[in-house]
Amino acid sequence: METQNEIDYKRIAEAIEFLRLNYKRQPTLDEAAEHVNLSPFHFQRMFKDWAGVTPKQFLQYLSIGHAKSILKDKGVSLFDTAFETGLSGTGRLHDLFIKVEGMTPGEYKNGGEQLCINYSFAESPFGTIIVASTTKGICYMAFVDSNNDEAFVELKKQFPNAQYHQFLDTIQQNALYIFTQDWGKLSDIKLHLKGTPFQLKVWETLLKVPMGKLVTYGGLAGNLQNPNASRAVGSAVADNPVAFLIPCHRVIKATGEIGQYHWGSQRKNAMIGWEASKAFAGV
Repeated sequence: METQNEIDYKRIAEAIEFLRLNYKRQPTLDEAAEHVNLSPFHFQRMFKDWAGVTPKQFLQYLSIGHAKSILKDKGVSLFDTAFETGLSGTGRLHDLFIKVEGMTPGEYKNGGEQLCINYSFAESPFGTIIVASTTKGICYMAFVDSNNDEAFVELKKQFPNAQYHQFLDTIQQNALYIFTQDWGKLSDIKLHLKGTPFQLKVWETLLKVPMGKLVTYGGLAGNLQNPNASRAVGSAVADNPVAFLIPCHRVIKATGEIGQYHWGSQRKNAMIGWEASKAFAGV
C-alpha cells in the first residue's frame, strides 16, 4: 500500500513533468492544477509545502535557459565551493562531510562474503528509498519504484554473499538527515562502495558538485583530467550505487537538457528543481 508521502510525491512529479514539457508557453496555475485533478488552491498549497516555492517560481528552475545560466556561472567553482568551511549556505550541503572508502579487492571479488549489511526503508521528498550500510558507511541507496521485496532483491544483487539484517542503524539515520537539511544533526557521512578505481574517482568528483549547481559530462571528465573520457564518465555516473548522496542527478547535457537518470528522468527533474528552489531561496 502506498504511503501518503508516495501519493503526494507522484502527484507533484506529474505536475513537474507537465510544467517541464510546457514551460515555453508558461502554463497557468489553473492548467497545472487541472492536470493533476486538484483545485488551484490545494495544488498551490501542496506544491509549496513540497518545494518551498510556488509552481510559477519552480517553473523557471526547469527551463533549459536556467540550466545554462548555472553552467556558465564562473563566479562559483562547481568543484571547490563544497569545501569552504561552515554550513551557512545551501551550496555547501553535505559535500563537506562525505568520505569515500572503496572496498578491498577481496570484498569486491567475493560479493561481500564477509560483510554484514543493515538495511531499511525510508520516506524522502522523492518517494520511498532503500538504504543499506556496513560498519564503515553507506554502501547502497536506491529509490523504490515497485515494492520493498523487489528493492531488497536488487540490493542483494550488489552483494550476493553478504549477511543482511533489516535494521535502521545510526549510519543510515545520519545519512537520511540530508533530505531534511537538518545539518545540525550531521556527523561525518561515510560511503563504503564497491567499484573500479575509475568509478570511485568519478563518484568522488561528483560529491564536489554543490546543491543547486550542475555540471556536464564533459565538465566532469575535464575535472578528472581526462577530457576525452565523457562516455566512460557517463557509464560510471549511470552505475552510481548511492542515489542522491552521490549527486549524479546534477549531471546534465551540455545543451542544458536534463538527460536520462537511473531512477527516472521525471524524478531527476524533480530533484534538480527542488534543490534549485532551496538554494535560490536561501534555505
